[in-house]
Amino acid sequence: MPVNRRVFIAAGAGASLGLFVLGPSGRREAVAGPVIGGTLKPSRIDKFVLPLAIPTAMPRSGPNAYRIAAREHMQQMLPPPFRPTRVWSYGPEGDPARFVSPACTIEATRGTPVEVTWINDLVGPDRRFRPHLLPVDPTLHWANPGGRRDTRPTFDKTPGPYTGPVPLVPHVHGMAEVEDWSDGYPEAWVLPDAADLPEGFAPVGTWYDFFWTKAGGGDWGPGRMTFRYPNSQRPSTLWFHDHTLGITRLNVYAGLAGFWLIRSDDPADHPTVAGSGAAAVLPADTHDIPLAIQDRAFNTDGSLYYPDSRKLFDDYAGPYIPASAVPPIWVPEFFGDCMVVNGRTWPYCTVDARRYRLRVLNACNSRVLVLRFADPAVEVWQIGSEGGYLAAPVKLRDVVLAPAERADLVVDFSRVAPGARVVLRNRGPDAPYKGDAEDDEARADPRSTGQVMQFRVVRPTSPDPTTPPARLVMPAIAPLAAGRERALALVEAMTPSGKDEVPHEVALATFDAARGRPDGVTVAHWGDPISENPAPGDTETWAFHNFTADAHPMHVHDVLFQVVDRQELDETNGRPKGRARPPRPEETGWKDTVIAPPGQVTRVRMRFAKAGRFVWHCHMVEHEDNEMMRPFRVGPEQDGEPQDHGAPR
Repeated sequence: MPVNRRVFIAAGAGASLGLFVLGPSGRREAVAGPVIGGTLKPSRIDKFVLPLAIPTAMPRSGPNAYRIAAREHMQQMLPPPFRPTRVWSYGPEGDPARFVSPACTIEATRGTPVEVTWINDLVGPDRRFRPHLLPVDPTLHWANPGGRRDTRPTFDKTPGPYTGPVPLVPHVHGMAEVEDWSDGYPEAWVLPDAADLPEGFAPVGTWYDFFWTKAGGGDWGPGRMTFRYPNSQRPSTLWFHDHTLGITRLNVYAGLAGFWLIRSDDPADHPTVAGSGAAAVLPADTHDIPLAIQDRAFNTDGSLYYPDSRKLFDDYAGPYIPASAVPPIWVPEFFGDCMVVNGRTWPYCTVDARRYRLRVLNACNSRVLVLRFADPAVEVWQIGSEGGYLAAPVKLRDVVLAPAERADLVVDFSRVAPGARVVLRNRGPDAPYKGDAEDDEARADPRSTGQVMQFRVVRPTSPDPTTPPARLVMPAIAPLAAGRERALALVEAMTPSGKDEVPHEVALATFDAARGRPDGVTVAHWGDPISENPAPGDTETWAFHNFTADAHPMHVHDVLFQVVDRQELDETNGRPKGRARPPRPEETGWKDTVIAPPGQVTRVRMRFAKAGRFVWHCHMVEHEDNEMMRPFRVGPEQDGEPQDHGAPR
């Protein structure tokens, strides 16, 4: 049965299909998707059987260069006797044994640029293209290689899933000051260099040729592109994943993701010890472990499951596009019933009774994680977020991470008795997050999604030389000066269904607070003209007014930002009211993704360095794929760039 989803609404007069935002009085109930599973029930999967897989370093193809392909292969995600799972992953070209999801980790050094040639190799041995593993909804505004590229198609009748060749374009999430041609723009995709591309299909997206010309070199051609990354920012934990317009949710769910770590040899980039000024010692080597946490669903044959009908989300059985605005396959959010860490369901990790550094990535499609160790003897300190070290270490009971957020943790097992087995639990909801980590309304099922992995504590074989987190002095963070504030809005569009409404898209908007809502809300879709256009060197504050019922993880490309504050919104007019609250202590570093809670404005401040074309969006990827993403431009329009083209609606 679907679970209740609170949706605040205010309909325009006479609207049958319209924008719905934070309402002036009360609430109406709509249904939201439950935890979605395939034919394999979580109760049939033994937990803590497979050891944690720790990604190895990605092999280089030359000095500071990589050739990385995306391919299909089989991976043992479930414990035997279940069959391996067919997935997609990145790996070094020419080394099939190194393809795994999440991928091998790219190890980078601050200040040393690298080049990556990305290759779409989603073909079989006969060089025939491989169709998608998962159901592609062709009614969204998406890459659309078989039609008018990068548009929302129109249909005379409801279509089935797209079965053609799959476009790809990679994005290194969190890479700042990268040129736009290397950022992974959603319309700069490539199809595989397959022998059987259908006649009339576009082999590349609308921005591919422009960026190829702008790159001025590198290995660009059929099925591939070469991007250059500056690695100019502080040491931090980044990740890379596919970013193709309208199918990011599916390409990432299929397995296309991996870690990218920026390290530094400069002592000034690292913490010191309080009172002495000596360089601090953090857990390293085998005691420094990245953890990519995902929720997934499976079928009994071991295959990945993802819903192929909107009806499975909220029982809405139509009418669908073109008889209504509701896409037939797209679901507003996805919450799987199995937890996967580094590509394996409910793994275990053997650890010494000492301190470890855990770099935790929420790589779920829509799920917000609220992580807590079951044994209170485990001490957890957060020392970094997406953009590197925090202003000061923070001792935590719960680690709250929305999709794409990262937490750099020092976890101390020294007070745990050797032989103990400690479960990392998830107290987040099996539903959209409302912004309260203590909300018990839809807490994860303790038998399945409420468990993440197990740590098996053993006696240490040597003393722990690392610095206690409480004694760490972090590198200084200079606050950004205030600049222009842009009032932006997060909204949801609804379609009437019986006595209620169902969401058919989520979107971004500008907000004129003087006019209030709804009149001051101007929705802009992906194909609409640019509305955010800072100049290189500008510092701006972006104020995300959340007029929906759910928290959204907001991500801005090519910059790192500082969280300024949050403030309640008036339910009548949508304007900020009351006193603004400062960021949480674990948000006092540089970030690239921030939780924007419902009914609040969340302000972040950033400085724009590189001219070019980039995007900002919600990182619940189901939202991103259906209009909750917008392009922005830094500086003037570039000579020869493709023109914006709105899609038929």
